[in-house]
Amino acid sequence: MTIREALRQGAALLEAAGVDNPRLDARLLLGHATGLSRETLLGDNLQTIDPARYHGLLARRAAREPLALILGRQEFWSLDFEVSAATLIPRADSETVVEAAIAALPERARVRRILDLGTGTGCLLLAALTEFPAAWGLGIDRSAEAAILAARNAAALGLAGRAAFLCGDWDDALSGQFDLVLSNPPYIPSADIAGLMPEVALYEPGRALDGGADGLTAYRHILAALPRLLAPGGAAVLEIGFGQAGPVAVLAGESAIFHTDLAGIPRAVLVKT
Repeated sequence: MTIREALRQGAALLEAAGVDNPRLDARLLLGHATGLSRETLLGDNLQTIDPARYHGLLARRAAREPLALILGRQEFWSLDFEVSAATLIPRADSETVVEAAIAALPERARVRRILDLGTGTGCLLLAALTEFPAAWGLGIDRSAEAAILAARNAAALGLAGRAAFLCGDWDDALSGQFDLVLSNPPYIPSADIAGLMPEVALYEPGRALDGGADGLTAYRHILAALPRLLAPGGAAVLEIGFGQAGPVAVLAGESAIFHTDLAGIPRAVLVKT
């Protein structure tokens, strides 16, 4: 099979399966399967390939397995992260959390301790550490697999000496205070999870999605803990879901400030001491 034929057939298969961006996904999967460069794949190429591995990857994507899980990588904040089924896949919308933290704490060298609750891949914490050069960070996740993955990402990014990752239940084991608290907590109402797009509902971990009956369980816990966790002058930034600004504002109080994502949707809530 030629590269041209492989891309054409792959895109058609993925389009029939309802995948967004089928041509792009087919090209990325073919590059992953063969090791061929983007330039080679984009050329009018009649080079022949062994399609066996490519067909296996296409079948996984046609079953709506997320592209990032198939490739094993995802970019966030211009950093490369290893991903797995143990964690949520980092998304561009979550970069709003990092942006809000930078805006809230402009004297970056004064930020010395950062906490990330529900760290997953470690993307929020590690992105923040690249922006706050004097800081050390702690990431906590209920999943031991997630904490181990986050530690690998820290090492790969050269940040292992500035970050630690623990398996725990939110802030239960903590006694210290932090200049910055970050979190992308589970915020999907339990009854809504089954109706999410297949890539999410079937492949991402339910514990990282399920926010309880109203989607607000984690916010109640984290917001109640902030007076103890935040150092004087500190700030907390939490990601929120679509339509949750109003309910979260009630929980957070008058000090809450909301930041929007690129689509103009409130995506993060800032709370300062």
